[in-house]
Amino acid sequence: MNLALFDLDHTLLPLDSDHEWGEFLARIGAVEAESFRKANDEWFAHYQAGTLDPIKYLEFAFGILSRFPRAQLDEMHRRFMEEVVRPAILPQSVALVKKHLDAGDLVAIVTATNHFVTKPIAEQFGRVHLIAAMPELDAEGNITGKLVGTPTLGAGKVTHTGAWLAGLGHTLEKFERSYFYSDSQNDIPLLELVTHPVATNPNAKLLAHAQARGWPVLNLFDEHAQ
Repeated sequence: MNLALFDLDHTLLPLDSDHEWGEFLARIGAVEAESFRKANDEWFAHYQAGTLDPIKYLEFAFGILSRFPRAQLDEMHRRFMEEVVRPAILPQSVALVKKHLDAGDLVAIVTATNHFVTKPIAEQFGRVHLIAAMPELDAEGNITGKLVGTPTLGAGKVTHTGAWLAGLGHTLEKFERSYFYSDSQNDIPLLELVTHPVATNPNAKLLAHAQARGWPVLNLFDEHAQ
């Protein structure tokens, strides 16, 4: 059994699900559109530049989610999936994940985007595990606004992946072949640790790093690049 890890946003999806979720909330009137969009865009710019404070961002994101009862959140997310996410899931992305599943590999999506937003998205790719930032829940399943544990960004992906594998009785080094597909320089810490890093739809910073390291470059959806 080999290991295949995937980033989600701009890797398997030709969009950023976290940012698009914020845009969706603004569009349906769930938040005050102008001020929220301004904040959402600023956080996204920090992420793209590699300067995001993940704890402050997740406190912001979970704080927004905590305003709504869980049943309302789930209903909004169902609409988000139908209107935004499912139309953006491309056959070639599904096929890439399926190739690893069919080979019997252990497959996980490892994303900095939070678990509430990404769990229904990950389910679209088959029987994959999900490693994502976890919101604290109260006894009724409502999101409290707090982060459980640490963020899954940058070196945090290494920590969380290691803990997940340990829970299954594995270590990263145990796998003869381990893959990680990502588009962003934020994921270089984990890309450096696998045996088969794949720069997938890479941004300029990751592309330069991949070329310097001799890593393969995979462009899944050039025509959908943003």
